[in-house]
Formats: sequence, structure tokens, C-alpha cells
Amino acid sequence: MSSHREAPEISKDPVADNTDVYAFVSPDNPDTVTLIANYIGLQGPAGGPNFYEFGDDVLYSINVDNNGDGKSDVSYQFRFNTKVRNEETFLYNVGPIASLSDKNWNRRQFYTLTRVDRHGRHVLGRGLACPPCNIGPLSTPNYAGLAQAAVHNLAGHIKVFAGQRAEGFYVDLGSVFDLLDLRPFQQLHVGSMLGAEPGVNATKNLNVHSIAIQVPKSDLTGWGTPTDPADRRSVVGVYATASRNRVTVRHNGQGENVDLGPFVQVSRLGNPLFNEVIVPLGDKDRWNAVTPDKDAQFAKYVAHPEVSGLLPGLYPGVFPNLAKLNASKKPRADLLAILLTGIPSGLIAGFQNFTGTHQADLLRLNMAIPPAAKPNIDGLLGGDLAGFPNGRRVADDVVAIELRALAGATYPLVDKSFTPDGAASVVDDGVTPADLDIPYLSHFPYLGVPHSGFRTPSS
Repeated sequence: MSSHREAPEISKDPVADNTDVYAFVSPDNPDTVTLIANYIGLQGPAGGPNFYEFGDDVLYSINVDNNGDGKSDVSYQFRFNTKVRNEETFLYNVGPIASLSDKNWNRRQFYTLTRVDRHGRHVLGRGLACPPCNIGPLSTPNYAGLAQAAVHNLAGHIKVFAGQRAEGFYVDLGSVFDLLDLRPFQQLHVGSMLGAEPGVNATKNLNVHSIAIQVPKSDLTGWGTPTDPADRRSVVGVYATASRNRVTVRHNGQGENVDLGPFVQVSRLGNPLFNEVIVPLGDKDRWNAVTPDKDAQFAKYVAHPEVSGLLPGLYPGVFPNLAKLNASKKPRADLLAILLTGIPSGLIAGFQNFTGTHQADLLRLNMAIPPAAKPNIDGLLGGDLAGFPNGRRVADDVVAIELRALAGATYPLVDKSFTPDGAASVVDDGVTPADLDIPYLSHFPYLGVPHSGFRTPSS
């Protein structure tokens, strides 16, 4: 969660499982946008001798819709290729890895980056090296240096990175999935016998694999650099996908597979938590297989979200106004805007990220809004126009923001007569970036240095 193990089938295929997507105007290079897609979530750092890596048989893509139809207009596609130096050892490395070309490193990954747009396919880089996983002080004594060497500067003022990072998404999974027994509020839960406790970050000490690309804003619009926040052309929608060949033939007794046929989408992600907590079990696998332009079929789950219906019963007396809103059967026009169309002008002063009436689950970013001088992890709910749901920065507290929206905090945007419950503005899972033990970076690729397999403390 944000999208870790969110659907039955993709939970069995972690190499192709999108976990998080980020899109934001780069704070240290505001003429560019940074796009990040994470895969292979909940990695234990000590997972050798076959450490985590991208799938050579997976097509990874970060997609951009710049005309509001829910379809990809610009796609950055990543294909990986693993090379083994010595097949006669079980070891990932036979000595310290001092560089990306070090002969001690036995199992290396490279990738080709291709841009696909209306003009066709354009290879932006070939043979781009990934860094190794962070094994420990003897194997990867200068991991930060190795990772920095894997940040590739390409033509056209493009930066790209693909490799292991510290998991930057923080969430109390244990409380959320224990019947929404949120630790800061658990004394108010109908079934709890405990007092209030601080939240527990379930992703602490875990890693993830990231693909990250930083590009000029004009690369995403197709017409130039956006400067007017009120101009709908300043807004793009972003989503990431993973695709596999339609057919896999398994070699009996040979230990090899042959992949055949066209690529088909097996995982996707736009807004955090959409498939995780909005889409019900019976539609989760289908949601992963369809493209965002077909998302109108899932709008009913946004209009009447299950979590909003559960909160008043789980927390008796805490959400009376939300209970009345639920009983009215009014569709949640606020959530439909936030998640499926973007927020139109006139609802929030100086802000819009509206892409049109076509409903699609996209992470919408108004690129004309500059980075915040003092970012607020509550994003728009905290008065920070540069934060989620205007794109998503790595530190944004998307769990708290979406819980508060589901609890009714954003309904006054569409109905000024509605008064949110007092709890709606403070409901939370109780964790923040302070619960991370590896900080974010202030520069590309922004997510922190991954945890070492040798030094990771026990939970």
C-alpha cells in the first residue's frame, strides 16, 4: 500500500508490481519534471544470494497523457538485460564492488530507454548501467558513489536512474488492515480495548526498485513550457505500467522460459491507493489490465467508497456528519474530481489540475505551479499547491490526505453547506517522514540510499 500487493494476481508477480508513482516539478531544477515509478516492493535488504532486480522479461513504462483523453501521449519505456560474468559461482559478487564496471561484480543489469510518442519510437539511451544492490560494507563500501554513477545524463537535458532505493513510502500497514484500527484513534474504534498508540511504519528498513527520469517540461506538453497555472494545457496526467508477453512457454527440466506474443499490461498505477482501497476484490485484477481511458466503469467505487461507509460504524459517534452524507446516497463529487478528472478552476484559489470530463485514474500535475519554498506533507489539504493531489512528491503523506478526503474533509469543495466532522481533518495512520531512518535526497533521484543487507536493524 500505496499499491503494494494490491490485487490477487499481481501480488504473485512482484517483479511486475507497481508500488508507487511520483510526479513533481523538480525542486532543484524547476524547468524540469521528475517522474518516478517503483516496483518490487517490501524488499528485505539481506535477500541474497539472488538479490532483487528488474525483470528482463518485463516492459516497464512511465506514461503521460497531455490532452485529457486518458491515453498515453508520451511513454518512457525501460527494457532490462542481465549479464552474468561467471556462471561457476553462486555469488553475486566475489569481492568489493568499487565501480559499475568492477570485475568483482558478477551479476549486472543494463537497460535501454525508449521514448514513444506520436512521432514514433526514439531510443534515448542503450547499455545504461544499474547500480548493484546495497549488500554491505565489504561488498559495497561506497554505495552512494555507485548509485550516483548510475545517474545518467542524456541528450536533451534528461537524467535517468534505474536501481534499488530505500522505500520512501511510509504507512502503518498493521493498523490499516486490522479492520482500519488506526493507532492514533484506536481507543475510539468499536472493537479496540487499547489506548492511543503511535503509528508504526511497516515499510521501515525495506527497499524498492525505482525507475526515475527527469525531463524538461516541454518534453511532456508537446507544445512548449507551461507558465500559466490557469491554463489547462499546463496539466498532464501520469501513470506507470508493467507489461509481459501474452504467452510464456516453460521448458520442462531446462530452467528457461520462452516469452512469445505482444506485450499485455499486467500492472498499473496512477493515484496512490486507488486499486488498493477503492476498487473491490472482484475488479482488482481487471483494473490492472485495462488502460485509464476505460476507468469510467470504476467511477461507481469512487462515488460511493467503501472506506467512507465503514468509518462511522468503526468509530461510533466520531463521524456523524459523514454518516449523514453516506445516508443521503449523494455521489462523492469531490473524490470523483480529485481522482478521475482533476480539480477544476474555482474550487481552490489559484489552483486547478483539471484534464477534462473524461474519467481516468491519473496522477495529475499542473506543471506551471512552482515547487513550494516550504513544502507541507499534507499537500493541498495543508495549503501547499505543489503537493498531492497536484502530482505527488516523495514526502507527501498520501495516506493521511486520502483518509481525510474519504472522511469528508474535501466535500465542502463541492457542497459548501456540508460541515466535515472534526476528526476528518486529523484522521491519520500516525506515521510521517520522521519514521523513516534513511532520509530523502535533495536531488535526483530523490529517494534515499537503500538499506544495507548487512546493517539493516531488526524491526
